[in-house]
Amino acid sequence: MRVLCTVTGSQGHARAVLPLARAAAKAGHEVLVVTPPELADVFEPGLMRIEPVLPGMVEAIGRMVQERQEAEAAGTPRRVLDTREQLIATASGPHVTTAYQKLYPLAKEFQPDIVLRDGAELSGALVAEQLGVPYISAPSGAGNLIDPAGLVEPLNERRQELGLAAEPDAGMVHRYGRFDCLPADTSFAAFDLPTPFTYRQPSEVATGEVLPPEIAALPADRPLVLASVGTALPMLGAFKAFGIDPPEEMEDPDVTVRALIEGLSSVDCSAVVATAGFPIGDVEVGDNVLVVERMPQPLLLECAQLFLTHAGYNSIREALRAGVPMATLPQFGDQPHNARRIEELGFGKQIPATTPEAVAETCRAVLADATIAATVARAQRRSLTMPGVESAVAHLEELAGRAAGTE
Repeated sequence: MRVLCTVTGSQGHARAVLPLARAAAKAGHEVLVVTPPELADVFEPGLMRIEPVLPGMVEAIGRMVQERQEAEAAGTPRRVLDTREQLIATASGPHVTTAYQKLYPLAKEFQPDIVLRDGAELSGALVAEQLGVPYISAPSGAGNLIDPAGLVEPLNERRQELGLAAEPDAGMVHRYGRFDCLPADTSFAAFDLPTPFTYRQPSEVATGEVLPPEIAALPADRPLVLASVGTALPMLGAFKAFGIDPPEEMEDPDVTVRALIEGLSSVDCSAVVATAGFPIGDVEVGDNVLVVERMPQPLLLECAQLFLTHAGYNSIREALRAGVPMATLPQFGDQPHNARRIEELGFGKQIPATTPEAVAETCRAVLADATIAATVARAQRRSLTMPGVESAVAHLEELAGRAAGTE
C-alpha cells in the first residue's frame, strides 16, 4: 500500500500525523509525506519519503490577510470573524489552490492507494478526489471545529480556480471517515461529524526521547506540575515578521509566560515550565520551578499530577492517556472550545484570567479535587482498552482495499 500524508499548520498538526505515518511505514507500506519546510524535521526520513513543498501556515494566513486588506481598500467593510468563520477561512483559503498545485504532480507520480491528511489540510482531499482514492483525517483539534457545511462554498471556489468540478456535498470532507484517539462519547467535535475510527493515543510520539536528569532530581514529596505554552504560540514571531497581527482574543506571550512562572512559584509543588524558547525576561522564578525551553511532554506527563496547558488537542489526548488532570489557559483557535469541553467532561478547570493569582488558585483547586482525579483516571483506563495505532494501519489497508476492489 502507498500512503500519501499531507500536513500543514503547526508542529502539533505534524505530531498528530507522525505516529500513523511511522506505523504504516513499519508495517511495510510506502509512505510519502508532503509538508511545509518548517515541519519536515518532525518526520523520519529513514522510514518515509519527505517532500517539504507545501505552503506553511504563516504564508497561508499572510495571503488571507493580504486579500482582506485589498478588499478593505476597495471599499468592503471590515467584519470581525467568529471562531467558526476563522477556522473555515484558514483551512480553505487561497493557499489550498497553491498547495494543490504543489501536491498534485507528486501524488500523480507516487500513485497513492490512500491519502492521510492533517485534519485542517484540504488540498490532500481535493487531490484524492481527482485520483479516485479514499482519504481520511488524522486526529485534529482544528478538524473538530471546522464546520463541513461551511466548507462547501470556499472549496468550490478553490475547485473553480483549479478547473475542477464543483461538489455540493457538505459531507465531502469526511466521506471516508476520520481518526481519533478519544471515545465517541468524549468527543471534542463541535459539529455533527462521522463517528471516528478510534485507536489508543501513543505513549511515545518522537522516537528515542528521554527525560533529562534534572527531572529525576526534583523532590518527589510534592505534586509535579508541567506547564507548556504548546506548539502554535512560537509561530507568533513569524507572523509579526510578516506584519500579521495575532488573534484579537490572544494574550501577549510575555504576559502568559510570566503568569505561568509567577503563579506556579507560589504553589506547593515541583513545576516544570516549557517556554518554547520565549525569553522570560525579569520574571522572578521560585525555587520550586524549573524553566526549560522544551521537554518530552508525553514522557513527563507519565509522572505528573497536573498539566497546565493551552488546551491544544494533542496535549489533551496525551494528558488523558497519562491520567493527568488539567488546568487550562486557552489562547486562540480551537483552544477555548477545548477548555470548555474539558470542564464539561470533568477533566479539569479553566484558569479565569491570565494572572499569577488565577494560575495559582486554579492549580491548587485542581490538585485538591478528588472528583476530577477520579474522572481522569476512568478516562485513562478507557483509553488503555482501545487498540494501538497498528489498528489504524489495518483500517487504512481496509479502506484502500475496498476502493481498489480487492477486498
